[in-house]
Amino acid sequence: MNPSAHIEAVYAQVCRRDPGETEFHQAVGEVLHTLAPALQAHPEYVDALIPERMCEPERQLMFRVPWVDDAGRVQVNRGYRVEFSSALGPYKGGLRFHPSVNLGIVKFLGFEQIFKNALTGLAIGGGKGGSDFDPKGRSDHEVMRFCQAFMTELYRHLGEHTDVPAGDIGVGGREIGYLFGQYKRITNRFEAGVLTGKGLSWGGSQARTEATGYGAVYFAQEMLATRGQDFDGRKVVVSGSGNVAVYAIEKVHALGGTVVACSDSSGYLVDPDGIDLELLKAVKEVRRARLSAYAEARPTARFSDRGSVFEVPCDIALPCATQNELGGQEAGVLVKNGVLAIAEGANMPCTPEAIEVFREAGVLFGPGKAANAGGVATSALEMQQNASRDVWTFEQTETRLATVMRSVHAQCRATAETYAGTPDDYVLGANIAGFLRVAEAMTAQGVV
Repeated sequence: MNPSAHIEAVYAQVCRRDPGETEFHQAVGEVLHTLAPALQAHPEYVDALIPERMCEPERQLMFRVPWVDDAGRVQVNRGYRVEFSSALGPYKGGLRFHPSVNLGIVKFLGFEQIFKNALTGLAIGGGKGGSDFDPKGRSDHEVMRFCQAFMTELYRHLGEHTDVPAGDIGVGGREIGYLFGQYKRITNRFEAGVLTGKGLSWGGSQARTEATGYGAVYFAQEMLATRGQDFDGRKVVVSGSGNVAVYAIEKVHALGGTVVACSDSSGYLVDPDGIDLELLKAVKEVRRARLSAYAEARPTARFSDRGSVFEVPCDIALPCATQNELGGQEAGVLVKNGVLAIAEGANMPCTPEAIEVFREAGVLFGPGKAANAGGVATSALEMQQNASRDVWTFEQTETRLATVMRSVHAQCRATAETYAGTPDDYVLGANIAGFLRVAEAMTAQGVV
């Protein structure tokens, strides 16, 4: 069977075996349909069914999470952990608490994590987890009770050499603290390396909070440099206003760019003078308010609850909110407005239609598995510090982060050149580079 036919057969099998999991199908299809050059060069991976094995998680966990709210009522949520691949190291990937979470979304995130983690060059496998629990509007005590109930089931599957979760949407320092406390209570071990994203006073890493946003900007900077460009004087749009978006904004401003718009689930904010980062942090991190509160406090800003943040003219766009937020229509508007580069700070925020629009227009496009790898890379550095009982400075960690992101960019570009003669095709480069590293490890370890 030729590589292209084999890929189509694998994709059809995934869709047949996992019906209804549309995000998972999208993620698998996006990777598989770029692998033909790699499989042509390495037919042994076809013979060993590496693509089929890579698309099937090693373990899928789904469990009930009962807890009691502040009114004394019993609530029931559903918890997930998909341990996708341990070929390169312990399963590594975040936990997402959001009403949209289901098995298909967790599998799509876990599948992406395999390649993202491989691209970092660090010894971490791929996994993901979460729950349909929504922490918004819940008291600290309710969030604590939910996290304790969630960890009461999950703890038996974790360990610094087995599976090491981190945070994701809805899971920040507060939630990681409650989860770690329950793990410690149950196991009677202060096993710092079992969770990442911890507080600095009890095993966390400097720069971890900033890492995903900073890393996406570093990756975009490397892409721009291939065309003799940079962030200086550029107008930038960032979707989202959570952790990734906030620190992407911070790094863009440090590099001389101006972020003129950002968004949240209620709408988007435009501030032509540049987003006031301290005000944004006060609104989103302290007050936990909507972006409309920023506009009320700053005369130069306006808030809109209609349309898309990507309608705002910009030179560079950093989608940092959630999956499939940027479709073909929004991509067309960005191209019409003269966008130069897109780097995904979120996981799969651009639809296949949007990516095709960018490709046809010759816009630089950094896929999430490459552009937002800085977060998990710094989590791995946190694990390294925990294992050695060491603490690094912010500067040490950020220097390592920048080095990792430059390496990821170089790998993607070189791989795309080698296998397709198209160094600007970062999607193909990221997918093949990640696939080859995992495939080599899987082959060496036998049929497991």
